[in-house]
Amino acid sequence: MKHKVAGKHLNRNSAHRKALRMNFAVSVIKHERVNTTLAKAKALRPFVEKMITLAKKGDDSDKLHRIRTAVSYLQDKTAVKKLFEEIAPRFANRSGGYTRIMRLSDYRIGDGSDRAIFELVDNNVLEQQIKKAEAEAQVVDEEVESEQAV
Repeated sequence: MKHKVAGKHLNRNSAHRKALRMNFAVSVIKHERVNTTLAKAKALRPFVEKMITLAKKGDDSDKLHRIRTAVSYLQDKTAVKKLFEEIAPRFANRSGGYTRIMRLSDYRIGDGSDRAIFELVDNNVLEQQIKKAEAEAQVVDEEVESEQAV
């Protein structure tokens, strides 16, 4: 029996797991939605939620310490800035459960692993993609109309 063994190793050594955890959290913070494997999503969910909790808890007297702590974990200043300025205020009234794991019905081609979407609960990624697609379609329509007018 494996007594006192916590967490998943994900078939990586400790340095690789640390890098994976850092890169995954930065990707989730920057993009708010990430496609990954189900095992990685389940293993890395607590870390991402702890980063959000770190950003939103406390008052302004220890904010600098919390920012420096987040930078030491994430190693990306732009992600930390977004975490503290955009994401933490959105979750100010929420006491946990900041992320969602949605299992996808298909499997990864290479190894047959279960796939999942890992996202923040109140993201607006789909709305942004729809607006971007509509704007691009409008530009294309205007170009077509201008060519027909000539």
